[in-house]
Order: sequence, then structure tokens, then C-alpha cells
Amino acid sequence: MRTYRHQIAGTETTIHAVETQEDGQEAVQWLKRNNPRSLALDTETSGLDIYSPDHQLRTVQFGTGDTAWVIPVERGPYFHALAREVVIKAPELLIHNAAYDLLVLDRHGVAPLEELAPKVVDTKILAHLCDSRQDYEGGVGISLKPLAAHYVDPTAPDTQAGLKSAFRAYGLTEHTGWSGIPYEDETYQRYAGLDVLITFRLHPKLYAEMHRLTIPDRLVEFEHRLMAICARMQRTGMRLDVEYTRGLVDRLERDAEHHARRAARYGVQNVNSTAQVASALVGMGETLTEVTASGALRVDKAVLLDLADLDDQWNPRASRRPNPLAGAVLHAKRASRWRTSYALAMLEGRDANDRVHPSINTLGARTARASVSGPPLQQLPSRDWTIRRAIIAESGHAYFSVDQSSVELVVLAALSQEPRMCAAIKEGRNLHDFTAMLMFGDQFTKAQRNLAKVAGLGTSYQGGPAALARQTGLPVAVMRDTLDRYARAYPGIKRWARAMQRQALANGCEVRTPSGRRLVLDRDKLFRVVAYLCQSTARDTMGQALLDLDDKGLTAHLNLWVHDEVLGTAPTADAAGIANEVAETVRMSLFGVPIDAGTDVYGPTWAGGYGLPEEWRVPASKTDAVSAKLV
Repeated sequence: MRTYRHQIAGTETTIHAVETQEDGQEAVQWLKRNNPRSLALDTETSGLDIYSPDHQLRTVQFGTGDTAWVIPVERGPYFHALAREVVIKAPELLIHNAAYDLLVLDRHGVAPLEELAPKVVDTKILAHLCDSRQDYEGGVGISLKPLAAHYVDPTAPDTQAGLKSAFRAYGLTEHTGWSGIPYEDETYQRYAGLDVLITFRLHPKLYAEMHRLTIPDRLVEFEHRLMAICARMQRTGMRLDVEYTRGLVDRLERDAEHHARRAARYGVQNVNSTAQVASALVGMGETLTEVTASGALRVDKAVLLDLADLDDQWNPRASRRPNPLAGAVLHAKRASRWRTSYALAMLEGRDANDRVHPSINTLGARTARASVSGPPLQQLPSRDWTIRRAIIAESGHAYFSVDQSSVELVVLAALSQEPRMCAAIKEGRNLHDFTAMLMFGDQFTKAQRNLAKVAGLGTSYQGGPAALARQTGLPVAVMRDTLDRYARAYPGIKRWARAMQRQALANGCEVRTPSGRRLVLDRDKLFRVVAYLCQSTARDTMGQALLDLDDKGLTAHLNLWVHDEVLGTAPTADAAGIANEVAETVRMSLFGVPIDAGTDVYGPTWAGGYGLPEEWRVPASKTDAVSAKLV
């Protein structure tokens, strides 16, 4: 056994790296002598793709604030059984970013997710509840290193930098190092043990901070349950149509090359060169007014969409003549990105049964809005079928979707208690029609209805006239008039927004959501209080719906949570009924204002609800073959 010493916050700590069964027995005896109520826990693996066929669990480490034990699970059954005994018998486990480690332990047969999750305290959740800002946003941060520096010991050793140097010494990259570095390496063993020591010490500091900030216990329980539910969704994953996805890789490559050739006609040899793109656009007579921090002309996605006359969902706006170069650059870059970030990523990350397992970060944003990675499915355009077609159901099953109806506007109405808006929602009126009538009169046009919709969403997310002008392609003056009309139609919203800004300023740039969540705003951007409150509250309503669905056993049908929507699968004959049952559970009331939910049954592929062309429909033989592979 190798033993290492570290000074943390003025006290000596010990890391024991177990190498033999006799060493393992010493760890067992230590547990019996000390009988700790809580153990900090961590794992080291071969990489982040938990469900890839070659993923390995290398070590499981546990301990308290002064002693850590590193168990080399990769060395065989004895050490695997030892790790299992430790995690099963521990009354409480302290883990930072628990979803990952719980899924690793579940995937490699150490202990089931369902057995461990109820006794886990995730220090990442606690940190986010105390202050959801990252360190670069003025907060403490929510990753372990900045938290340790702030709460535990600013001089605590940083072995991660040394570990990367060790990788290079063995001829390994950052990608291959996690699987290739020998267990016996001192830096690796110190790295494994140190996170346990820090996590254990971090835990009481965060609880003290939560008490100081009066973070409600119910919110802690809420977030831990939500984390476990979404971890189960990740474990379930979604079936990949491998043949389609391989073909998609080739088609996207051809698309990228085609649009790059179009861009080359205008003098752009590299679509990723902002200087070339900007120069060519100016040469075509376009006026570029925005600049980057370095002073270069800005030609990012938002600028190019505007020049190509496309909205943020890539739909034509019919507001100007589309610039062909802007369109070519956009399409070339999107095809290339989709090829690598989606098609190739799903092929390379699929498990042995051709299933992909997107990771759901339940606290993905400052407002607690969830995010999805591996791949980032929440970033897909809302009406595009191309990537979604890669996801298929098992034989005899269908995908269904349940989404909250206009949840951003309903939450805005509920929080502001704007009487006209609340009454319209309670009466079941079409809110966009009703708003357009208030803004433009009974004879409003379709274009005016669209303006009313944009104004509502812009108000809930604090999009100003300039931002909405870019989104719609209309003049800033038109959008300013539109927002003014909206404010006159619903004066209660403006009064509430001003009150929230005053409250935030009086409380040190802090507000609390209805769930008790603490949100800290930037002093120079207090106007974002409405967006923060609406986005965070909308997220919590779907989070509560997921807890309610779990109580009814309905989360067993769910595969993915994306913002205000859940995606699931069920036997085809039962899909509509199960979707309706899920929708009924998702429906709720917020301060007396009803949140409705709609359903769709997509059929054998997720793309079924997104305008999938007939020639790309999934043949019955495809899902039959997929199911046969499981047998």
C-alpha cells in the first residue's frame, strides 16, 4: 500500500492507495474502527462516455476529511466486491456531481442507481443552490476546484495540472491519459484521493452557507430527486438507427463541401475565417456595424442569419433579399457541426446495443434550466427532422411527446398577476390572438399576431427592440412600437417588472423564485430579473411535473427532458393513452393560473412530428431488426 500526506487547511491528511487484498482488509478495519456516518465518494474511469463498450471503471475512492482510500477496482473481483461493500453499507454518501458517479457504479455492477441515490448528497447541487453563478460570472463557481479554494483551502494542492503532465510523460494525450496512465503512478493516486478529502470538507461549509442564505430544505430534496430521475433517463437512452446515421455522416460532409464551394465563389476559401467572410460581405455591399472585443467586424451566427433573412429557427423571414454568401457560410458550418457534434458523436458514443445515452444536466444554467449533452439535443432547431430521424423506437413501440403550452407566457402572467392576461388564460382563450386584439384591434392581421407573439416572448426573456428586430428582420422602430403596445395591453407586467428590479437592488442584486431558489443578478443588468424569474420558474414547474410523474411510475416511459418538453416511448397501441396520462400529470396551476400541456405521438422515430418526408419514414423491418439485436 502506498501512503501520501497532504496539508489541507492547516491539518495533515492521508491518502492510502490500496494495492493488495491485505491493504483492502486494512481499509475494512478502518471503517469498522471509525464507523463514519458519512463517506465522501468518487470514481476514476477511462473516460466520460459511460455507456461506450470499452468504458472502464478504474478506481473507487472513499473517505472522510482526513483519510482517503483508493480502491483499484480494475484489478479484479476482490476489489470490485470491496467497493460494493463500502458503498452499499455507507449510511450517507457525499459526491460532487453525483449523477456521473452513480451511473458509473450502476453501469459497472458495483451498486444499482436506485439503491444509492436516496442516500446521496451532491455537493454540486448544494453549491448551485447557494450561488448558481460560475466563477467567471462573479460567483464562487460550482466545480470542485474553485469551491475548494473558496470554502476549504485556497492553497489546497491542484493535482489535475500535474496529472496532465504525467499523461504527457507516458506519451498519452488528455483523451487517452485517463485509461492509459498506470494505477501505480503517484500523481494519479494523489489526484484520486484528494477529491474525496475536499468533498468531505466542502459538505459542512456548503450546508452552513445554505443555512445562512435560508435555502429551503425542500428545494434540496427536490433537486436530488430530479437528479436521480434524469440519471435514470440517461441510463435508459434512445435507440440509434446506425445505418441512417452512417449515411447522414456522408450526406452532411457532402453538404458542407457543397456550401463551402458556394462560399468560395465570393472569395471565401475558409468559411471559419471571420476576416474572409467579413471582407467578402463588405465587398458585396453589406454594412457590418458590430465588432468583437478585438475590434474585428462581427460575423457570428446572429449576424449571418440576419443577412440570410432567416429567423433563429432558420425559417425565412421575408424581410429582405437574402445574401447568398451568408446563407452559404451558415449552411456549410451547420452541416460540418451537425456531422461532428451529432452524427459522429452518436455513432462513437453508442453502447453495445446501438443505444445513445444523452446526459441531462438538471442544473445546466444560472437559472437552473436543464441542458443536454452527448449530444446537445436541446440545441436542435425546433422544426428540423434531420438529426431526430436517427432516433428510433423498438419494434411495436412509438415515440410520444408532452410539452407545456406557452409556459413562458403563462409563468409571466402568474408571477405578474396581470389581470387581463390571467383571465384570458383561465378562460382558455388563444393568448396570441387575445394579445393581438388588445394591441391592434379586432381586425388584426396574421403578421400582427406574429408580432404579438414575439412581443410576449421578448418581454418574458427581456429581449429589447434591437434584439427582436434582428430576430424578425423588422426595423428597430417597429419593434419598439410593438413592445410599447404590449406594455399598454398588459400594464401589470411592467409594474411587476419594475417592482422586481427595485426588490433585487434592495436585496443586494438577489431575488428568490417561488420555489425558494436564490438568483443573483449583475448590478448593471437588473433588467434581466424578469427573464431569470420566468425561465427559472418555468423550469421548476416541469421539474415538479417530473417528480409527480415519478410518483405515478410514469417516468419509466421517459427518455429525455428538453426545456418544456418530455420525450418518451411506449407500445404503439398504448402510446396515446400513456401520453395523455403524462400530460394530465404535467398540467398544474401556478398562483391560480393553469399550465396546460399538449401531446403528440410521433411513431417509430422522434422525427415523426417534425415534417419527416415520406422517403425517410422508418420501415417496419428496421425496428424489428433493432429489437432482434436485443434478444
